[in-house]
Amino acid sequence: MQFTVPDVPERARFEARDESGAVAGVVTYQLTGTIIVYTHTEVDPAYEGKGVGSTLARAVMDDARSKRRTVVPVCPFLSGWLGKHPEYDNIVARSTRKVK
Repeated sequence: MQFTVPDVPERARFEARDESGAVAGVVTYQLTGTIIVYTHTEVDPAYEGKGVGSTLARAVMDDARSKRRTVVPVCPFLSGWLGKHPEYDNIVARSTRKVK
């Protein structure tokens, strides 16, 4: 199954949509200047286990990189995903404590 991930700025979120246009999952964010805080990732239960979360994570991180933004990963899912994808370390703001 293929998903597209458009930014929906009027709702401050990215949406993963399937071929029919149904929303399979979202990542919400807060944007201030060049800092983007990813606050929450949610996948519709009907799409769990189909790679929606990873598709969303890669899409939002690639978008941030292309727009030269600094990412603050408040969302536990995204934070965990980033732990397995060091290729994004150069755009992620890290602290000495982990947000749970």
